[in-house]
Amino acid sequence: MIFEDVISLTQKLISFNTVNPEGNEEDIARFVGKLLSVNGFTVDYHQLAKNRLTLIAEKGLDSLTPPIVLTGHFDTVPLGAKRWNEDSFSGTIKEGKIYGRGSSDMKGGVAAMICAAQQVLKKSIPTGGVRLIFTAAEEPGCCGARHLAETGYDLGKASAIIVGEPTSNVPAIGHKGALYLKVLASGKTVHSSMPEFGDNAIYKVARAITKIENFHFHADRDPLHGFPTINVGLVNGGKNLNSVPDHAEFTIDIRSTEKITHSGVLERLTKELGKEVTIEKLVDLQPVSSLESSLFVQLVYSVCGVRPDKNVLHKSLSYMTDGAVLQQIYNGVPTIILGPGQPEMAHQTDEFCYINKIVEAVEIYKNVILRTGEINP
Repeated sequence: MIFEDVISLTQKLISFNTVNPEGNEEDIARFVGKLLSVNGFTVDYHQLAKNRLTLIAEKGLDSLTPPIVLTGHFDTVPLGAKRWNEDSFSGTIKEGKIYGRGSSDMKGGVAAMICAAQQVLKKSIPTGGVRLIFTAAEEPGCCGARHLAETGYDLGKASAIIVGEPTSNVPAIGHKGALYLKVLASGKTVHSSMPEFGDNAIYKVARAITKIENFHFHADRDPLHGFPTINVGLVNGGKNLNSVPDHAEFTIDIRSTEKITHSGVLERLTKELGKEVTIEKLVDLQPVSSLESSLFVQLVYSVCGVRPDKNVLHKSLSYMTDGAVLQQIYNGVPTIILGPGQPEMAHQTDEFCYINKIVEAVEIYKNVILRTGEINP
């Protein structure tokens, strides 16, 4: 079972329905694990939950030089309410594009990493070798990667990380952090014809949401990440029309920079929203930052034909990746976000990825792996 053709492999990966929830990444993880095992990789699985596996595969590791880590995720977001024109799980090829949920975010990137690692390590063993980490449940907040960290899974050391999220093969050297919060209010339910005898929890969250709309970070602009942002994305409350609700809640999504601290923001929100509500922390991930002057970043720029003085680059991304967890695990090693997917197609109806970008990504990953010897002699 050898997939030499990265597009055929991408089609196969798209055919696995890994929509999160529920995810069901076990089948795709087992398939990829068998493929890599046949090609000489040592493969291990880490269970997040029933039918949910993260895959870790290694080849060519030695005791002197840490490997390069290539990472991606198996899960995808739901299809959405809008009807698809193309089959969402067939990997239809049309006019130079491959369609399907996950084609850009990010099964095209995962397929390119697999093919690149197989092809390079079949012919030679680069300095330090390669470790592949493909996670479950990345979409809700890097759950699979966080579970690796929280359970103490030994991921060894690394010299650098490439995260294959969609960037249209243009390297980024960081992204904002994420602080996800749930805000809850309690009240007293009574019949809605007698609201004066109840305590309306929805009014409490409404007052809190108004304060969020007017919240200011008072933060300086981060040279890499820009300004932090805040958004209320989900509101729930009440059980029926003719009752005073005794419970309501909403979520807050904060995208952070290195000019603020999550603890400081949480302290301010707790004070400003007041005692009518309580705040529960859901996800707490720091920004990813890499020095543009690092040898690894310069190597990737060289492979991609990027010149920062000539090219217009989005050096920091607004979305979050498993790099937020893995860079912490690996003590701040250079971390690049670089993948073939189209950023604007992530989570879209009729999601697609350009075929030539996936093919190009294989060559980029291969060259980066081969040239790591230049910085890891």
